[in-house]
Amino acid sequence: MEGMEKARNRATGQGRTAMAKAKFDAEARAGLSLIAPPFLYALVILAVPLLTILAYSFLTDGYLEIIREPTLANYAEVFTDPIVRTVMMRSLIVAAIVTLATVVTAFPVAYYISFCVRPEKKALWLFLITIPFWTSYLIRVFLWKVILGYNGVVNSTLTGLGIIDEPLTFILYNVNSIVITLAHAYAPFAILPIFVALEKIDRSLLEAGRDLGENRLTTFWRVTLPLAMPGVIAATLIVFIPTIGDYVTPEVIGGGRIPMIANMIQVQMLALDNRPLGSALAVTTMAIVAVVSLIFLFLNRRFLRVRQ
Repeated sequence: MEGMEKARNRATGQGRTAMAKAKFDAEARAGLSLIAPPFLYALVILAVPLLTILAYSFLTDGYLEIIREPTLANYAEVFTDPIVRTVMMRSLIVAAIVTLATVVTAFPVAYYISFCVRPEKKALWLFLITIPFWTSYLIRVFLWKVILGYNGVVNSTLTGLGIIDEPLTFILYNVNSIVITLAHAYAPFAILPIFVALEKIDRSLLEAGRDLGENRLTTFWRVTLPLAMPGVIAATLIVFIPTIGDYVTPEVIGGGRIPMIANMIQVQMLALDNRPLGSALAVTTMAIVAVVSLIFLFLNRRFLRVRQ
């Protein structure tokens, strides 16, 4: 009898295991059926173009003879050409300055909305911040050209007030005008993630810091800033990555005199029809941006570890 009972229990346990496994398999199939369409869509939209660019970068100028003779000559030219190095360094510096200016400007705005604006008014403020998105990016760039131009708003105002005798010529077609335009264009992208991070901060932590004798500045440095760092990281990456790939602003605001790496890629791809070299430039730029982003994330983790 005891042996029969054990056999029955074993059979029951195996049956339950089989049912649980069948249920798990069914849920897994249902999950895969839900994930498959967006995954395939992302694969086609993102992965295939990137793999195509990567494949082109190993071809020669006679890229129609494909695949027979892959070469590293394009990457050798990218790393040895002094013009490419100069343009790449300029692009990194401009992107870093724009990112710094944008995040430093966006943080006080996000802080004010989160801590100083009444809850029922926050939606209105966020709505006002998103208004620039209602117009085309290209239109906003051209508006800055009108503002900073020789006969633009700035020069007309200064001349009308008698501050200057003739229009200024150094406020357009230079790096400063590019930085101003890009910082304005990407400001909402920095404000929103920082605001979200600040909204998640438990206000009781700030009150506890002040109860322990900390002033507002110390509380901000020791509590608010570390807790807001995820938003700052997101804002930094959101601004830095597209800024280094911007080619409209250097072309319009810079007058084509201060090309960045995206302009060089565009020239190689379209004007010169040298797609292998343009692809090598694009792949190299993506790799450099990835490395810079990883370094920033590593330094930020060290900062948070020290603050903790």
